[in-house]
Amino acid sequence: MNIIKALQKISCSHWYWWAYISGGLLLLAVALFYQYQLEELPCVVCIQIRLWISLIVLVAFTGLLVRKNPLLNIGLQLAITLGAAGFAERSYLLLGTERGFIFGDCGFDAGLPDWFAIEQWLPWMYQVETSCGYTPEIVLGITMAEALMLLSVCLVIVSVGVLLGSLGKIPGNNP
Repeated sequence: MNIIKALQKISCSHWYWWAYISGGLLLLAVALFYQYQLEELPCVVCIQIRLWISLIVLVAFTGLLVRKNPLLNIGLQLAITLGAAGFAERSYLLLGTERGFIFGDCGFDAGLPDWFAIEQWLPWMYQVETSCGYTPEIVLGITMAEALMLLSVCLVIVSVGVLLGSLGKIPGNNP
């Protein structure tokens, strides 16, 4: 089986979509554990990362439901890829702020439009509670920002690969 066929098979697999759903929910649970059990309050960039992860979970759930439709599958693969890219960009900003190679204003406003007041609807999950500066150590000296950066880049690589492989599933396209 060549790599294109394998990627096509992965893009239609329920396991692929469940991996995104369960991985995203796990990341959100870890964030809440750090917030409420370890009292590591989230900054604006952390909340924005949570929003990207939440979007990935919602897209993946939709992908799970429509994975057999080639055109919808490709559209959702693209959405997952864009979500992973947004996650990577915010992770880079968080790492840069922590390491000091990015300087910016990091206040208490998530920068969301008034019609999307999710920090008011779900404050326990999406309310900014501290300013940016550092992230806690996860394990072996690796900080949360470093782990998020690595994870987000891996998600971009996987999602781009599966997206490119799934393009062969377009009706009338025979690679």
